[in-house]
Amino acid sequence: MRERFPQARIVALADRFDLGFVRSGDEAGLNGFCSPAGAPDVLIKSLELVMLGETVLPFEALRPVMGSAPQAPEQSLHGCTAEPNSSDLKACKLSVREREILACLTQGEPNKVIARKLDITEATIKVHVKAILRKIGASNRTQAALWASQRLIPRGGASVNG
Repeated sequence: MRERFPQARIVALADRFDLGFVRSGDEAGLNGFCSPAGAPDVLIKSLELVMLGETVLPFEALRPVMGSAPQAPEQSLHGCTAEPNSSDLKACKLSVREREILACLTQGEPNKVIARKLDITEATIKVHVKAILRKIGASNRTQAALWASQRLIPRGGASVNG
């Protein structure tokens, strides 16, 4: 498929992923790995991120690699593993501005758009994004957006600013 349609975005859907499967998929040119078993809004956001050019990886496939990281697994999310509610924001100590930017990340907005929307510089956005990643234990904006989609956005559709 990659040979016939080089610009296509290709995603593997499966209930479970292991590191070997993810490696093989990456070598074959897949752009993402998603599980349809979770919440529908998470799957939709994951697919939207892939369409925007991001790569989506399942955290469960990365657990073996994360186990060898210098940081203990229970510290990787800095205590931000609570059920979906506004206390997640407090537990992670996200500022109001960081919450606004995180909400934009969940919409797949690039730094330039976020900067215009919030009337601040792109450099300031980059600083905030780095702070968000550090506070929630994510390694990239895709993981941050998925984290927010899974933990911070109430089922009723209210924003992370709530």
